[in-house]
Amino acid sequence: MSKTDHFAALEKNAANYSALSPTSFLAWSGEVYPERVALVHGDLRQTWGETYRRCRQLASALDKRGIGPGDTVAIMAPNIPATYEMHFAPAMIGAVLNALNVRLDADTLAFMLEFGEAKMVMVDRAFAPVMSKAVAQLDSPPVIIDIDDPEYGGNEAAIGETDYESLVAEGDPDFAWRLPADEWDAISLNFTSGTTGNPKGVVYHHRGAYINAMTNAMAWDMPTHATYLWTLPMFHCNGWCFAWTLAAKAGTNVCLREVVVDPIINAMTTHGVTHYCGAPIVHSMLINADESKLAGIDQTVYGLVAGAAPPAAMIEGMERIGFRLTHVYGLTETYGPAALCAKHEAWDELTLDERVAKNGRQGVRYPTQAALTVIDRETGDEVPRDGETMGELVFAGNIVMKGYLKNETATAEAFADGWYHTGDLGMIQPDGYIKIADRAKDVIISGGENISSLEIESVLSRHPAIASSAVVARPDEKWGETPCAFIQLRDGQTATEDEIIAYCREKLAHFKCPKTVVFGPLPTTSTGKVQKFELRSSAEKL
Repeated sequence: MSKTDHFAALEKNAANYSALSPTSFLAWSGEVYPERVALVHGDLRQTWGETYRRCRQLASALDKRGIGPGDTVAIMAPNIPATYEMHFAPAMIGAVLNALNVRLDADTLAFMLEFGEAKMVMVDRAFAPVMSKAVAQLDSPPVIIDIDDPEYGGNEAAIGETDYESLVAEGDPDFAWRLPADEWDAISLNFTSGTTGNPKGVVYHHRGAYINAMTNAMAWDMPTHATYLWTLPMFHCNGWCFAWTLAAKAGTNVCLREVVVDPIINAMTTHGVTHYCGAPIVHSMLINADESKLAGIDQTVYGLVAGAAPPAAMIEGMERIGFRLTHVYGLTETYGPAALCAKHEAWDELTLDERVAKNGRQGVRYPTQAALTVIDRETGDEVPRDGETMGELVFAGNIVMKGYLKNETATAEAFADGWYHTGDLGMIQPDGYIKIADRAKDVIISGGENISSLEIESVLSRHPAIASSAVVARPDEKWGETPCAFIQLRDGQTATEDEIIAYCREKLAHFKCPKTVVFGPLPTTSTGKVQKFELRSSAEKL
């Protein structure tokens, strides 16, 4: 006798289902907290009610100009109100946002605009020259809209057919925006760094953006009405989805055109900033700041740091200045952070070195990510939880990208065997927490031994004269490869190659220590990550 499914007749309908989209967060904040400040920028204090109204008006203007579902709208601007509003307005009509990296060259920008088929691009005046060069390369250039930010002090000429505020004025502030027909529909296009060949276009969907925005707040215990400082570029994974998180929490966005230490501290002091995110370089700026300037920050400030393991000196330094740092891990392909080093109260009783060891791990999956583990790259099996066996970190679940735009081969490779393959190598510790050993391409193989560049960098970070460091492989006739350390010293400090090598030999097995040391500034990306591919090229020429 076949079993009857008593529940099958209960179907989705307008009363019990609507597509998940972070645009609904904006509607909620605009309706529930219309008088609360949503955006702070210079003299501007824009409420959630005004922000909701303006985004509907901009969505209407885009709609009137023929922008529709699946169309790409790009923006080339720093962390200003227009960039924030663009995280909602295109999505309200089913269009796709492409927030461009403001440090890119014209050739790369031209590729992105053409590949993403952008119909319109908003351009802050500061980037008019590079964007002019980019669109000049295109057979079918997008419509250009100038952004005249009052906080911009330059005098670059306008290049658009109209300006942003005039475009907004074209729309209806009572526009009846709509949720996506399918929550799987694309909401944004983010390009990878493209260190080799053209960058890949990572596509996010409304569902993933909604889920990761909520999970950010949940994993960080972010309270309603938090005050968030935009030290993290909004173009980077849509600000790790925090652009949408702030709407879900009806918080205050404090905008910042340039990530410079004095404006950061001033904003924290003036506006009572409680939360901020960034690459290690942002936190290092604060650790190394004049302590008299930090003295004006009375509130507890929470920071997220992302990437590989934060150096021990950073964790120690943040404790010293009274900031509470949490380590998260993810990639463009996982909507930004998709794992965190979830803290335990018992860790507070540990010694500083023990806390540093616990808090420096990549940790565990976000609550809404289905799986995160480390697998053997040959067998696909999970590695033992011994803290020693190395494998590749892989994700699966709700906050993994739709795929790479117009690149079926790369998408299939990334999703092989039901996992998203990160290319990062690590191990699982006995408590189930994961620790990255290195990027697969950054592991140094010397005399048949695998050496983690991150392990060496962590040791170097605690040297009192070193501001930052990066370690890469240098070709060696005898050993195949040896570690080469590139070091940027603190202002006023000196050190020699012999001193640095001797310091490392006190703390590491001798075969792991740098054999070569190069002093000078480190090349970084717009998000503060060291460009190791450039350093590898330099090491090959030494």
